[in-house]
Amino acid sequence: MKNNGNGCGLCEIKVNNVSVKRGGKTLLNSISFELHCGELTALIGVNGAGKTTLLKAILGEIKHDGSITFCSHDGRSLDKITIGYVPQFLDFDRFAPVSVRDFLLSGRTRLPVYMFHPKKHKFSVEESLRLVSCEKLINRTLGELSGGEIQRIMLAGALFPMPELLILDEPVSGVDYSGSESFYEVISDLKNNYHTAIAMVSHDLGIVKRYADKVLLLNKKVLCMGNANEVFASKEFQESFFSGLGEEND
Repeated sequence: MKNNGNGCGLCEIKVNNVSVKRGGKTLLNSISFELHCGELTALIGVNGAGKTTLLKAILGEIKHDGSITFCSHDGRSLDKITIGYVPQFLDFDRFAPVSVRDFLLSGRTRLPVYMFHPKKHKFSVEESLRLVSCEKLINRTLGELSGGEIQRIMLAGALFPMPELLILDEPVSGVDYSGSESFYEVISDLKNNYHTAIAMVSHDLGIVKRYADKVLLLNKKVLCMGNANEVFASKEFQESFFSGLGEEND
């Protein structure tokens, strides 16, 4: 196992009885589970099940009841950890002359991209691109990239500094098969070689079955939890996806 260079002592993230209410509606109801380092946990469910809401709670972006704690290998509670986040898409002007190098540098320093940047920042950009096998894209503009390449560039941005928890929200939605496979090959490498804990929302059940170590089926609460085969064979899974439940959008 490779070390991420930051002396990571994280062992697990404990989500305990997390509930979210907004405008009189219950978005999440007493959600409990654990995320472990070196595992990819997939969150699945119909539209409106609360998947993205749960990710936002873990990220600390929305208020919630219950607790989310980070635990070290020796059982101590950690105040904070490094979290990387890859959203569903990147909103940008495809005609702007922004290179991949400029885009990644902008996330590592407050200096404008046209100013001189220390070698350590340039080296870190090159290293992040190497991790996602996109070194050759460093001088390309964002507008020249395919959907799959854009997602891997966003992943490169999320890997500085190397996260202890990586959150993926439908990261390859709309990306072709080849781009999707390339993306998840990188994700598997991060999980196996850097012992990263990964939480992923996905509607692609084929991807979930192929890459997830654990699956949570949600609809405001945890309906079922286990490996992909166990969850897909469950009564709750059949009822969720084939009985018209959950008509609201996430």
